[in-house]
Amino acid sequence: MIRILAVDDHPLLRQGIAALLATQPDMDLVAEAANGREAVAKFEQYRPDITLMDIQMPDMNGLDAMLAIREKFPDARIIVLTTYTGDVQVLRAMKTGARAYLLKSLLDKELLDTIRAVHAGKKALSAEASFELAEHATDDALTEGEIEVLRLIAAGNANKQIAAQLSITEDTVKGRVKNILSKLGANDRTHAAMIGVKRGIIEP
Repeated sequence: MIRILAVDDHPLLRQGIAALLATQPDMDLVAEAANGREAVAKFEQYRPDITLMDIQMPDMNGLDAMLAIREKFPDARIIVLTTYTGDVQVLRAMKTGARAYLLKSLLDKELLDTIRAVHAGKKALSAEASFELAEHATDDALTEGEIEVLRLIAAGNANKQIAAQLSITEDTVKGRVKNILSKLGANDRTHAAMIGVKRGIIEP
């Protein structure tokens, strides 16, 4: 039996996963969690073979929960479930140790095969996530400083406010904004913020 822990803050999604797994003779949903902190506790208690992990959750997100779990259990097999296909988000999840990356919209089609593949020691990426990674593979990545500026742009701050918050000059902010627009291929600040969220560079 493949023993599974499902982590998501939406009860309906967990119910859907439970219903899907209940039809499989080789799978057993041993525990559920609604946030990252619960996920770490349930993992320690049940030691599942496979963990299905949402990323955006209250009270500790999925990536932090994965880090905490893999610190104690480096062999933990974790499949990330998300609504986001952003390439930066995918890379971050894979670097944190996810064995697979699945879109929630494709759960009924791909979840069972992905669980079996990861249980057999393989890695799996949904086609959309693979496409996003390939599309941006040669892009210039934003620096930490540029990501900070992008985050503040998305929060609606003007250059002067950003300069004050980051303790840098307004000219430095303008330079970073110019780099951000160029690297993301954005038309303006609002467009850059939208791309940043879509690709998972900044949180929505």
